[in-house]
Amino acid sequence: MLIRLDPASPLPLGDQIAAAVRGAIADHSVQPGERLPAARTLANSLGVNVHTVLRGYQRLREEGLIELRRGRGAVVSTDGAPPGRARLMEGIRGLVTEARGLGLSDEEVLDLVRTGLSGV
Repeated sequence: MLIRLDPASPLPLGDQIAAAVRGAIADHSVQPGERLPAARTLANSLGVNVHTVLRGYQRLREEGLIELRRGRGAVVSTDGAPPGRARLMEGIRGLVTEARGLGLSDEEVLDLVRTGLSGV
């Protein structure tokens, strides 16, 4: 799994790491039960602080995409969210990033989503 960070991106580095893993789950390049790189190893290879990687992994855990196990590290969830949910979360992150870039408030974004839902 290749993770690239864009220091010029408005997206925090931890979120970029989470997005890369989320994308790998969505496109099936990592499988349920597969171990992710150790946080320290990944941090060293990316040239970031280990806490940055842990923030990204924590976000993925909160989304149900990975499990953090003491002694085993980060493992792609076998009973959590399906890959379709990972693709959906990736789209949502993109929507939020674009909306913030346009200066929209959270409430304005939610209003747009509600409008979209009512039209479906």
